[in-house]
Amino acid sequence: QVQLVESGGGLVQAGGSMRLSCAASGRTFGSQAMGWFRQAPGKERGFVAAISWSGETTYYADSVKGRFTISRDNAKNTVYLQMSSLKPEDTAVYYCAARTSTGLYVRDYMYPYWGQGTQVTVSS
Repeated sequence: QVQLVESGGGLVQAGGSMRLSCAASGRTFGSQAMGWFRQAPGKERGFVAAISWSGETTYYADSVKGRFTISRDNAKNTVYLQMSSLKPEDTAVYYCAARTSTGLYVRDYMYPYWGQGTQVTVSS
């Protein structure tokens, strides 16, 4: 079992930056592939970014590529999502997810463990 707790959300102006954190407990964090997803009001949950267990491989949705950076610190059992040049359309609840695997995953159904989510609101 893996428990995930997101933090760092809030209100930011368009063009600003924000860093989300996801703290993990339970199974060895270093063996978890991690992902960030988001869900805006009235929309389905969508993929944002993923990182392999080692942190060496990352993958991004086209909508955030070049603006968001996913990283992890296995010593701190934490994965981060650094968001820059934020746009109003980035407004959503952001979720982190974990899967005990060495791969890289972009589909939400591939992740069995989820955090409770953190709200990010970008004002225009």
